[in-house]
Amino acid sequence: MKLILLGAPGAGKGSQATKIAAEYGIAHISTGDALRANIAKGTELGLYAKSFIDKGQLVPDEVVVGIVADRIKQDDCKKGFLLDGFPRTIAQAKALDKLTDIDYVFDLVVDFEVVKARISGRRMCSCGESYHISTYTADTCAKCGGKLYQRADDNEATVANRLEVYAKQTAPLVEYYRSHGKLIQVDGNKPINVLFEDIKAIINGNN
Repeated sequence: MKLILLGAPGAGKGSQATKIAAEYGIAHISTGDALRANIAKGTELGLYAKSFIDKGQLVPDEVVVGIVADRIKQDDCKKGFLLDGFPRTIAQAKALDKLTDIDYVFDLVVDFEVVKARISGRRMCSCGESYHISTYTADTCAKCGGKLYQRADDNEATVANRLEVYAKQTAPLVEYYRSHGKLIQVDGNKPINVLFEDIKAIINGNN
């Protein structure tokens, strides 16, 4: 099974991807995580990508496509995979079409004001855990005790720019995949567990 999750930044793609990958035993491929790993290591790719990410802009297609092309060839993708954060442009979608077939494209539809509140209130830990200031007020991670931080691209001004970029460049993917008969839209404003049950019902009902 090969899936794509679409949705604006902060729509909840990461949370759903983790649950779906665990439920169906498929690889969760987050291009954002892969890019951030390169940034943390200070690689040439990471530094190049960072110059775009810090401005809320998209990383050039050829860089991201190369990462995905290599990733889906790895052994843990033999049973299937879920792409989280890719494709983000029509050009990337067409490049992906040449690499593999996709079964379902889930579009998490959310209100932009909800997204702004979600992202600007998000706090991260280096161990991978994430929290939100509306439900967690401590400044250290409950899992490992590490210091929580706000990602550079999670501040309100950058979030607004990311949403503008999404609307212009990524939203057309909805029409692209609808025209290919792959698109399934779900309500991303719902609580995480409720939305997950909705997605499972769709997948299981179509298998």
